[in-house]
Amino acid sequence: MPNKIIVTGGAGYIGTHTTVALQTAGFDVVVFDNLGNSSGRAIDGVVRITGVRPEFINVDCSDMDALARAFDAHRDAIGVIHFAALKAVGESVEKPLVYYRNNLNGLINVLDNMVRCKIPNIVFSSSSTVYGEPDTLPVTEDTPLKPAKCPYGQTKVMGEQIIRDTVLANPDLNAILLRYFNPIGAHPSAEIGENPNGIPSNLLPFVCQTAAGIREVLNVFGDDYDTPDGFCIRDYIDINDLASAHVAALKHMLDGARGIDVFNLGTGRGVSVMELIKTFESATGVSVPRKIAPRRAGDVPAIWADASRANRVLGWRANVPLSETLASAWRWQQKCMAEQNS
Repeated sequence: MPNKIIVTGGAGYIGTHTTVALQTAGFDVVVFDNLGNSSGRAIDGVVRITGVRPEFINVDCSDMDALARAFDAHRDAIGVIHFAALKAVGESVEKPLVYYRNNLNGLINVLDNMVRCKIPNIVFSSSSTVYGEPDTLPVTEDTPLKPAKCPYGQTKVMGEQIIRDTVLANPDLNAILLRYFNPIGAHPSAEIGENPNGIPSNLLPFVCQTAAGIREVLNVFGDDYDTPDGFCIRDYIDINDLASAHVAALKHMLDGARGIDVFNLGTGRGVSVMELIKTFESATGVSVPRKIAPRRAGDVPAIWADASRANRVLGWRANVPLSETLASAWRWQQKCMAEQNS
């Protein structure tokens, strides 16, 4: 039975963890990645965990000719999981055209090739940013979408619509849109984790790097939000739980689900930035020097998920406790430092 899955952005943070989950579930994975914000060493980590090296093709989804050649070599794929995109909220505010050009052209090129090669299933990496600043919490899949607070979020809103229109025009194409909340943590083995190039744009890598002394101090952006402790609230989901949801979504389509569907992926619990920092200190025994900084453009005060639909339809739920997730991130940080110093 054919079981080949193309994973675009498969050398990245979510991509590598999902590749591990796919290979563990028996799928044959082909990774498409331009290594723009990732490293080939991450694939080595996947191999150490699973014992299997996924085929790797260095290709940029924005390069239509190169992407077409990559797809032609893998016409027997039964699905695509599309991660490849730029994803820094703050950078997207500063460089909107770069984000629109990269994220939307890349998606359109992937869909073009899927239709051309008759590859029937796509799982799309969407985001809770599509809800903008919601009127009620928690958000369900039926919560009205609002203009996102940043160009990165807008590329996800537009990406979802592009996929909807493409599925409508191509009845043989099926899609599941997964709206992530805030993925954090690392694989329990500490063989793979979040290791961004340059200054981190996400909270937890910055927490870990500050705890490790790589960064002098952690800037906490805003303490005057209309939340119980004044700090932004997010729904932090363990990366391994998130990865397993992609396998569940793929199997749902392979079991006969047709058309398009959408699912929130979160824990259902809102955690403030300060609560996360203090839980990290408690889980690791390491202090995090911090200071309050002005609010950051594009940040929503509070958002967390109602993920009950994914629980019910996909048979999936987030299980890893926050303290365990934070401890895994710290083990990963320590391993990265040990490798750099060796």
